[in-house]
Amino acid sequence: MTLTRPTSQMNWIGRSLTRSVGVLFALTLTTAVATTDYVRIQDIALERYGDNAVMTVNDWQSLINQIAPLTNAEKLKAVNDFFNKRVLFVDDIYNWKESDYWATPLETMGVLKGDCEDFTIAKYITLLLAGMPMEHLRLFYVKAKIGGVNSTLSQAHMVLSYYEQPTSTPLILDNLIPDIKTANNRPDLTPVFSFNSAGIWVGGATAAASNDPAAKLSRWSDLIERMQNEGIQ
Repeated sequence: MTLTRPTSQMNWIGRSLTRSVGVLFALTLTTAVATTDYVRIQDIALERYGDNAVMTVNDWQSLINQIAPLTNAEKLKAVNDFFNKRVLFVDDIYNWKESDYWATPLETMGVLKGDCEDFTIAKYITLLLAGMPMEHLRLFYVKAKIGGVNSTLSQAHMVLSYYEQPTSTPLILDNLIPDIKTANNRPDLTPVFSFNSAGIWVGGATAAASNDPAAKLSRWSDLIERMQNEGIQ
């Protein structure tokens, strides 16, 4: 598939879509991150995955506590590095025996493997737990060029984007490239749509016609429920 580059910054900012779905997510996830039962998370980590997973969860909890008073920029770097350095990229079919599975942060830390959605979800939830205001963050579906910006090969991909202001060019947290870069310095990525706990945004005019974001996000409710069962409730 030959991709076209975004024509303007508005492709990364997008337009709001399906606010009713966004309200449902906002209510659910706001409740989910209100309290975190770290003892329960550690107990489940030990039961499912063993001592090494408990050590990873302890490191994760320490990370959240340590970065809570830091600036947003410092939080972004610490969380991006934590998961990029510890988690090995593995496709869902090999990791979870499913073609498309959204893992909870505990599941990702338990096996220390995951695909792009797992990296992005873990970073998003961790930043929220560390006090990052939700309105700064979006989980972003993109098309990523494989083999360089001039490649005609692409694949679906997810990254986490950070907006200093609603109309700012976002910073991109990605498992493919360890450094955090602005979106205009990632010409290999073409935005499709994004979402967070407040709603959904379409990245470009063609995206709305070729994708159904609300349908794709049916996995989000299941993810939230599983996180609640694990101690983020």
